[in-house]
Amino acid sequence: MAQQFDYIIIGAGSAGCTLANRLSETENATVLMLEAGGKDTNPWIHIPVGYLYCIGNPSVDWCFKTVREPGLNGRSLGYPRGKVLGGCSSINGMIYMRGQANDYDQWQQSGCSGWGWDDVLPYFIKSEDHYKGSDEMHGAGGEWRVEQARVRWDILDAFQTAAAEAGIPKVSDFNRGTNEGSGYFDVNQKRGVRWNTSKAFLRPAHDRKNLDVRTNAHVRRLTIADGRVTGVEYERGGQIETVTATRETILCAGSVGSPQILELSGIGRGDVLQQYGIEQMLDRPQVGENLQDHLQLRCAYKVSGIRTLNEKASSLFGKASIALEYLFKQSGPMSMAPSQLGVFTRSDSSYDTPNLQYHVQPLSLEKFGDPVHPFPAFTASVCNLRPQSRGSIHISSPDYREQPAIAPNYLSADADKTVAADSIRLTRKIASQPALAAYKPEEFKPGPSYETEDDLVRAAGDIGTTIFHPVGTCRMGADPASVVDPELRLRGLTGLRIADASVMPTITSGNTNSPTIMIAEKAATMIKASANA
Repeated sequence: MAQQFDYIIIGAGSAGCTLANRLSETENATVLMLEAGGKDTNPWIHIPVGYLYCIGNPSVDWCFKTVREPGLNGRSLGYPRGKVLGGCSSINGMIYMRGQANDYDQWQQSGCSGWGWDDVLPYFIKSEDHYKGSDEMHGAGGEWRVEQARVRWDILDAFQTAAAEAGIPKVSDFNRGTNEGSGYFDVNQKRGVRWNTSKAFLRPAHDRKNLDVRTNAHVRRLTIADGRVTGVEYERGGQIETVTATRETILCAGSVGSPQILELSGIGRGDVLQQYGIEQMLDRPQVGENLQDHLQLRCAYKVSGIRTLNEKASSLFGKASIALEYLFKQSGPMSMAPSQLGVFTRSDSSYDTPNLQYHVQPLSLEKFGDPVHPFPAFTASVCNLRPQSRGSIHISSPDYREQPAIAPNYLSADADKTVAADSIRLTRKIASQPALAAYKPEEFKPGPSYETEDDLVRAAGDIGTTIFHPVGTCRMGADPASVVDPELRLRGLTGLRIADASVMPTITSGNTNSPTIMIAEKAATMIKASANA
């Protein structure tokens, strides 16, 4: 006989850890959380610069790849996803970002009642522990620690001044509903150590007798009977196990994992399921569709006469000094998030709110995981915050162990090509300002030879890469075609909610990790209310 729990949570990423904490607060409710990956014990998870050693490491990263993308001139991109307790919060860039108030107000205007900015702000505040304490926009004493970056760089200060000279104001807080301007990112760290959702939410709940966390438990499918999702079938240690949920199953496997599990369970588009011999249990054509992601263009400049991380990290002496500074002070380059300086601005004046985000770094490399270049340089990565291109994620096999086909469809929309070209032009404008002139910036990515509109679009295809913000593949909406309703309930079957980034109707204007935590916080409130109804 299958084990029974009140709630089953699939996935121990940012959403899953948050939900596990909140649902297990009810002492008489039993909670099971299943995570396909392992525990977050790898030391590189916790040292901020270890981001570089986690991406592409199969022990903590699923190491997914996209299909060959026409908009990227036929290139396939690595598509990192956390394979460990804490999920992507264990391997991401640690940037605390909510997005813009307008993002959520548009969700509400599209029919997602209860998801406007004024509705979601209390959920951001609820779990927050902000270094400045509480005010009308920030919380203190919550689980999710927010701190200032512990290192500054003269080259980044110079870039910020150059941005001001180009008409972009300096700001001190990106998380008050508007994020226009430039400033150093706040980060999810505690005294120079990564603060992932496993530490924040799961660890305080670990000793609760009503919470059972099972790692290396890879979900094969949902179980369905009489129009209801009844539980989960998963594999652990070579054994197939089945568990049932008496109240609800909550799918928190992310924008890649959640549509994959739905399709493996027979929930999705008929032709996709038929191709792999899966019996259709529920026709939901939008499962796996509506994929959105932030494509960043990594513009890089050589400089002279100013210090960058490249030269420091390229020598044995420099590496030793970096290590010692972190060992004794938990500061310096090893405490760095991958990006320190942020800039939010508009690619042209027709946009009501910023549609571009810069991640500016005092370093350059070919791709994350590669060594830094041996010469001094900085990178100004710029992304279109609200892409019009839409992609998909669908199973590529009936085997749950096989990665799905990830097709972001980057730069397929003409509007995105225009924004990409304008982004490179704006970066060049900032780099040409007096504040940077003394350091003789020399563009080497994409390179000054790219000049015409067609050149710049081709360059975007050459240098564009993901910043790992996939959303939207189980879209929330009020319309019958949406995958889940505004209460996050799957349309067409009872007993299942989806609570992760996959439910976003449209992508938020910034990093997506903290919005995912907010979604889980709101989901927990909905689930508890339903149980008490």
